[in-house]
Amino acid sequence: MSNELLKVDHLKKYFKTPKGYLQAVDDVSFSIGRGGTLGVVGESGCGKSTLGRCILRLHEPTSGKVYFCGEDVTNYGPKELKNLRTKMQIIFQDPYSSLDPRNTIAQAIEEPLLLHGMFNKRDKEGITKRVLELMDMVGLARRFVNSYPHELDGGRRQRIGIARALSLKPDFIVCDEPVSALDVSIQAQILNLMQDLQEELGLTYMFITHDLSVVKHISSQIIVMYLGRVVERAAPEELFKNPLHPYTQALLASIPVPDPDVKLRKGVLKGEISSPINMSEECRFINRCPSVSDECRNRSMPEKEVVKGHFAACCHC
Repeated sequence: MSNELLKVDHLKKYFKTPKGYLQAVDDVSFSIGRGGTLGVVGESGCGKSTLGRCILRLHEPTSGKVYFCGEDVTNYGPKELKNLRTKMQIIFQDPYSSLDPRNTIAQAIEEPLLLHGMFNKRDKEGITKRVLELMDMVGLARRFVNSYPHELDGGRRQRIGIARALSLKPDFIVCDEPVSALDVSIQAQILNLMQDLQEELGLTYMFITHDLSVVKHISSQIIVMYLGRVVERAAPEELFKNPLHPYTQALLASIPVPDPDVKLRKGVLKGEISSPINMSEECRFINRCPSVSDECRNRSMPEKEVVKGHFAACCHC
């Protein structure tokens, strides 16, 4: 039996605009093994969240395939898609805007259970028992069961989001910057919770983040995105030790060093970001790359395996 849970094959998502097509996700391919964590990094607007939403069919892909447990889910109809939701879930970035302010914590957690027919509405005792189990699972005190989202801090609200995602017993969860809106101390608590749950429940994560220290800590594989495309892919230790693509090198160089005597490291980017609308076939990093050449202007380099398990999309690698 294959260990592969999710496979994304040449996925594209274009949005129509008055000036043309915005290529939010363009020809992205990767796979995630069961129980693993794929970290997805890149600056704002590179297509990370859109990629996650396309995998879950919250956005309809323009083309490409998504295989879950070996089945092509890109052509699923409404009924099949509803069943798929029990196996694929998402934790949103903002724990406040993703919760209905009119619902109590109990109502927020029980909503997916009722929607997917896990419990009958009349089974009040069973629903309450399951809600309390989920609250215990994510470390949320039972005294908050009848509280409203505005009465809780960000960390507790995010625990509700995690409980909702876990309520249907999924195998795969897209974590869309789940700790970026939280204080640093709370971030550590939520990350530790997510890792404990992954080990306990055998979960598979796609972890989208801006924080390179977080992605190094939690991931088994990392992909780096730039303007809709994957420019580098490797294991965390290899990526941080030997970044190949100039963009990845610049990202790592931007990590602050807590020492005032350390000079600014090489790799700081200059130049303007190319427009993501109606992009040409030349390298998308061309306007900011310090090593640009004529070869970069003629074509966009596909991913190639530079060393075993380490892929980069650059003609200079």
